Amino acid sequence: MGEDLILATMPLIPKYEVEEVLGVIYGSSTRTRGVGGRFIAGLEAITGGKGNAYANEIEKARKEAIEDLKKEARNLGANGVLAIDFETAEVLEGFILVTAYGTAVKLKK
Repeated sequence: MGEDLILATMPLIPKYEVEEVLGVIYGSSTRTRGVGGRFIAGLEAITGGKGNAYANEIEKARKEAIEDLKKEARNLGANGVLAIDFETAEVLEGFILVTAYGTAVKLKK
């Protein structure tokens, strides 16, 4: 699909009508910090303040999850994804799982 997808956290888009609901879709990303990154994160935890080491990894994972979501939407022929939400979890020690999910739709003006 040549045109960009419309992505939204809300269930409706002003001036658009949902022509067809294609289903619930999701994209996910699992990331981890290497030994050095975990060491830095540990130091950040001791000194307090913002945990940049993990915040950066979560942001990368979020972007990857959205790209996965967009790929799924395009595979279904969608031109929009509505009601997008994120879930973040730590699995095992140091692995961050971010999942983005929403409803793939065909929108028309």
